[in-house]
Amino acid sequence: MAEEVDGEETPPVPGGIGPQLRAARLARGLTIEQVAAETRIPLRHLATIEAGDFADLPGRTYAVGFSKTYAKLVGLDQGDVVAMVRAELDAQEPDGVHRPSGFEPGDPARVPSSGLGWFAAGALLLLLVGGFFFMRTLFTPAAELPSLIGQDEAEQAAQAPAADATPAADQAPSGPVVFTALEEGVWVKFYDADGRQLMQKLMAKGESYTVPEDAEGPQVWTGRPDAFAITIGGREVPKLAEEDMVMRDVPVTASALLARNSEGEGASPTT
Repeated sequence: MAEEVDGEETPPVPGGIGPQLRAARLARGLTIEQVAAETRIPLRHLATIEAGDFADLPGRTYAVGFSKTYAKLVGLDQGDVVAMVRAELDAQEPDGVHRPSGFEPGDPARVPSSGLGWFAAGALLLLLVGGFFFMRTLFTPAAELPSLIGQDEAEQAAQAPAADATPAADQAPSGPVVFTALEEGVWVKFYDADGRQLMQKLMAKGESYTVPEDAEGPQVWTGRPDAFAITIGGREVPKLAEEDMVMRDVPVTASALLARNSEGEGASPTT
């Protein structure tokens, strides 16, 4: 009878698509916070993906969609990543029982932002107010008709103050540029024209940052330009954008911001 020889098996080399995504992120010099800002995937879900615990995500479709978006950012083949995620899910979820999910977010950036909801609510309110005044005019027309007596004199009196108006209010603001976070935990990075970092952090709601006046060509990178109020010398100027998108290499000197506003420059996401 042949004697069996017991030997220790060589432990498998750690693998899986989660560690591969993390390695690709590190190879590109990205922090997990930067990935969250670029993809708008919550940090806790990114950590779960990098650990390979796909079954711990809210649903199978979330695991596939978030991993696909992550792969696109770090330059991995999206089809291969999706296939590996599904294979690992099959191994992690016994008997092929998968948790249901309402939809598959192939790209979480396509989920409508909260700003769009507020805009729709405001448009509905304006529509209701306009309808109220229209109906009021329809049923009480006499109360809305202006008097024809002395109409020419009234028009001349209304136009007279316009000639005395001063252009003081149109003078461009000057002074330090200050960014103030309007929401909690908004990631932002400021750097100069040579790429030297001036500041990078998750800013708390109400926290402000003053761009150094001696910085050479200061620029900003953030995924939430709509979450920052901007002032120049204490005077508020328009935001960089009115919706959440990734903006990078945007000049933030006082002159650049004023020129951007006067030209009506539109913001576009950075890929």
